[in-house]
Amino acid sequence: MRLVLLGPPGAGKGTQAARLVEKFSLLHLSTGDMLRAASAAGTPTGLAAKEIMDRGDLVPDAIVVKIIEDRIAEKDAVNGFVLDGFPRTVAQAESLDAMLKAKNQKLDAVIELEVDAEKLVDRIVKRAEEAKHAGVPVRKDDDPAVFSTRLAAYRAQTAPVSAYYRQTGLLKAVDGMESIDAVTHAIDAALQHRAHA
Repeated sequence: MRLVLLGPPGAGKGTQAARLVEKFSLLHLSTGDMLRAASAAGTPTGLAAKEIMDRGDLVPDAIVVKIIEDRIAEKDAVNGFVLDGFPRTVAQAESLDAMLKAKNQKLDAVIELEVDAEKLVDRIVKRAEEAKHAGVPVRKDDDPAVFSTRLAAYRAQTAPVSAYYRQTGLLKAVDGMESIDAVTHAIDAALQHRAHA
């Protein structure tokens, strides 16, 4: 099974991706984690990505597409994957379609977590506070100012991806403001529907 999770920063994509990975034995491909790992490794691509992410801007398509393409070519991706944070632009969605088509593969579903932007900011502030209390470093992109920049970038560049996938019939919208378990249940229901479609 090959899935894409869409939704703005803080919508709960990582949490739901972890549950999908466990349930279906999929590989979780978080572009944020992959980019952070590349920046921590100090690779030229990673350092360039780090500078861009620290500003709250989106990493250019060419860098992200290359990282994804290399990763889904690895053996552990053969049983399927959940993409979290990719595609973020229509160009990235088209690149993903092309790379899957070249492998005689296709996406099974695109799940969009729909959320209330104002409540989302509260959720991010809470996540940052919980990290501080746990003694864990607060992610740079959980800073409210950086988060606002990310949210604006999401609205401008990523929201059109929803329309792209809606036209293909792959998109299933889920209320991301529900409890974690309720969102998981709604995703399961959407995937059951896709399996019988």
